[in-house]
This record gives sequence, C-alpha cells and structure tokens, in this order.
Amino acid sequence: MVQEAVILAGGLGTRLRPVVTEVPKPLAPVAGRPFLHWLLGGLAKQGIRRVVLATGYRADLIRQCLGDRHADIDLAYSPEATPLGTGGALWAALAQCREDRVAVLNGDTWLGLDIAALAGEAPQADIVLAIRDVADRARYGSVQADGNRLLALEEKGLLGPGLVNGGAYLVRTDLPRRRPMPSAFALEQDVLAQPKGLDIRVHRTAAPFLDIGTPEDFDLAQELIPRWAAS
Repeated sequence: MVQEAVILAGGLGTRLRPVVTEVPKPLAPVAGRPFLHWLLGGLAKQGIRRVVLATGYRADLIRQCLGDRHADIDLAYSPEATPLGTGGALWAALAQCREDRVAVLNGDTWLGLDIAALAGEAPQADIVLAIRDVADRARYGSVQADGNRLLALEEKGLLGPGLVNGGAYLVRTDLPRRRPMPSAFALEQDVLAQPKGLDIRVHRTAAPFLDIGTPEDFDLAQELIPRWAAS
C-alpha cells in the first residue's frame, strides 16, 4: 500500500495571474479553500500518511498555510532556492522520502485517481504515468502508448482528442541514485521522453481531470472540485 506522496508545488502560475495575484498557484482559493487543501484531503482518503511538498515560488506562504500536518498527513518540505524544473524538484524531494515507491502529483491539477490502481499497474516499473483521454490535447502535449508501455511524448500544440499526461505518477525513490541528473531538468523531456533503460509504463484512467492553471479552468474548479471531492 502506498502511504507517501510528493506534490510538485513550485510553479509560478503566470497564466493564472489575472485572477490569482496574492498567493502561489497551489494555494489558489477553490470554493473558499486553498487548492492544496482539496488535494491533501483526497490523498488522506486513500491512505496517504506523509507528503513531501516540492515548493518554489512563495514557498514561505505554502508552509505558513499548511504547517507540519494537514488532513491527518505529516508534511515535509523540499524548497528550491533557484528554479529546478519538474525533474530537479522531484529528484530533490525524493531524497526526503522514506518509502520505496511514492505517488507524485502536480500541485495545480486535480485527478481523481485510484492510487492503489496506479501502484498495481506495473509493480516492478521505475515510473508509472497516469494518462487520460481529453477532448483537446493542445494545452498538455500528448502521449503515445502500446498497452501499458510508454512509447513517446509529443509536444504541446497538437489539436483534437488524444491521450495526455494526467499529472500523477508512481515513482521509485532510488531513481536519483540510479539516474543521476543535473540539478535542474524537466521530468517530461529529460526522463519520460528519454528513458535510457528505465522501465516506464502508463496507467489509463477515466478519473475526473482538471488543471486549474488558466482563468477559465480555475472558474470551473469552483464547482467541479468540491463535487468530485465529495464523491
């Protein structure tokens, strides 16, 4: 059973600035509560007991808001002094993890995923990536897969329906030792698109999915996320 997670919560949130100006994107208010409250509450319901928050922009505010424990989850922090990218932030946070495998989530994305199902997809894999069908993949970049094996990642901008990265992973915590990387790098381009011997699989899900990173989707989140969290 997976009991530990990393949340990547270091983004600048520039696209959301027209409507969220005072706090970092993971603390953007959704139905009167910071988005991270919803995310942590959902993790607690699935048995997660410890979370490492990889923070960057306004890391101080995130720690002030959450403290050392929230929703019956013990919290640790992995702040970045300079931008590390998604990969660098994750590699640094994994050094604080205690379990062999952890869930990894984006701090600006809701994916109502069954973490146990994600963990069970390919128990020996190095990384299992949650993927989902969407009506328009242009914002996200898309994924090519054969069964549960990742074949390729495609750049953002392709129009129309397709499979996209759902922003949730199951990751082995010894990856930084087995795959040394520069301090700053992109998880998607530098690891997922270049496995170099890593066993990377995908887990298809139809779970509710919403990236709150644009004003339009942030507006949708006010109604959708409380409904999804309740169910």
